[in-house]
Amino acid sequence: MASVEQPAREDVDEIELALLLEGVYRRYGFDFREYAPASLRRRVWRRVHAEGLTTLSALQDKLLHDPASMERLLLDLSINVTAMFRDPSFYLAFREKVVPALRTYPFTRIWVAGCSTGEEVYSLAILLQEEGVYDRTRIYATDINESVLERARAGVFPLDKMREYTQNYINAGGKRAFSEYYLAKYDGAQFQRSLVENVVFAQHNLVSDRSFNEFNAIVCRNVMIYFDRGLQDRVHRLFYESLTMFGVLALGAKESIRFSPFDERYEDLDGNERMYKKVQ
Repeated sequence: MASVEQPAREDVDEIELALLLEGVYRRYGFDFREYAPASLRRRVWRRVHAEGLTTLSALQDKLLHDPASMERLLLDLSINVTAMFRDPSFYLAFREKVVPALRTYPFTRIWVAGCSTGEEVYSLAILLQEEGVYDRTRIYATDINESVLERARAGVFPLDKMREYTQNYINAGGKRAFSEYYLAKYDGAQFQRSLVENVVFAQHNLVSDRSFNEFNAIVCRNVMIYFDRGLQDRVHRLFYESLTMFGVLALGAKESIRFSPFDERYEDLDGNERMYKKVQ
């Protein structure tokens, strides 16, 4: 009788992870199958241990039968590294190079894709208000994760972060006292509700959902670095098809339009800050 060769642990992990991701997609509609595997594997294993389990298969079984555990995994898989006016030079460039173009339109739409807990959305709203264009702008703030969207809608951020955020705001060319935009309450800073009067928060999955409007600017910073090349190309197509002619695509410092199928359809608006203008 022929013996069955013992598969390597790494091979078993790979099979289990693929089955788990397939199960998540079929059960909940969240598609993580084309995320960069190394980062994805680390985050899924972290959830295995946090749930008191020992294998990926055990986690898969729990996910399929316990939606609450899926919510917890979604928080692990959503990349929520953010801050108000993070990378101040980006906002300075947005003021100087994007806002003048926005002023030429009677009404503009901006999509903040992968908005996480909303710090970037409030930062952008402050900037647009100071530049006098917020009243004729609609910001669409989307994320795959409904839990972080709820936090974004609330607009309450840790009070101990305000010193850091104030410095970021100043470096980003802020024109007022940053403290005018929030009210300190206990250990939280509640930002003015007027900042989100023209904001639509909505769940949207970059992996599987289609374009839902036409935009003058799309901001998606440091999200696609977690996708593999094929998925990056699909998201680039989504953004290209969602931008108006001469619309601006703003990516994170670790990302680029270069080597994507749409490279030649944009021109550099600011190479250092990865801002590109659609020209064809």
